[in-house]
Amino acid sequence: MAHAWRACLPARVSRVRVPPPPLMDKIKILVEGYAHSGKGGIYIASCTTILIEHKGKKILVDPGANPDKLSRALAKEKLAPGDINIVFLSHYHPDHFLNIRLFPKHSIYDGTMIWKSDEELQFSGKLPGTDLEIIPTPGHAPEQASIVVHTKQYGVVCVAQDVFWWEDGKQQSQTKEQLMALVDPFAIDGDALRLSREKVLSLADWIIPGHGEMFQNPLRRMKL
Repeated sequence: MAHAWRACLPARVSRVRVPPPPLMDKIKILVEGYAHSGKGGIYIASCTTILIEHKGKKILVDPGANPDKLSRALAKEKLAPGDINIVFLSHYHPDHFLNIRLFPKHSIYDGTMIWKSDEELQFSGKLPGTDLEIIPTPGHAPEQASIVVHTKQYGVVCVAQDVFWWEDGKQQSQTKEQLMALVDPFAIDGDALRLSREKVLSLADWIIPGHGEMFQNPLRRMKL
């Protein structure tokens, strides 16, 4: 009877193991893209170059066309070309790919293929060796693909090179109407481009275009 009170105590609760939160990717703009007329009829353009850190891998998206700008940006991050694990090309316009010359020993990845010397390996869905989703976003170019990145700071970021295109000083990204009405003088398929824009706006919190500033999806306002 002296210990009858013990019967009223709750049974020992088993410790519940809470799984660790999923690792979030990091994303950084190394070089912001630009496009403008120069002197003597010269046009000057290079794309935005992005560094994604994903599960210990460093993925470089669209190395651009200006080798000095990219080399300085990598050095600022204490990186050399050999520290990059994957070089990814969104599409095959020279202002996006000329700097692959800085990565002569790297395989080159695009939206559906890995190119290693004269070898071609096809894939679909996720960037091989990662959990990064690759989505087709044709219109500006037929082979164009975008990368979806899940980050702590920005939420879902879509690296959507040239899905939205503008020259310097002409960026209009405050409303969906502005974004959908953009005229792309280089687009090869306007209908496909409109569908790609709808797709990106349906999934991203923030969007990185090929030229100009990263911008917040007007349909998904999020406080940082």
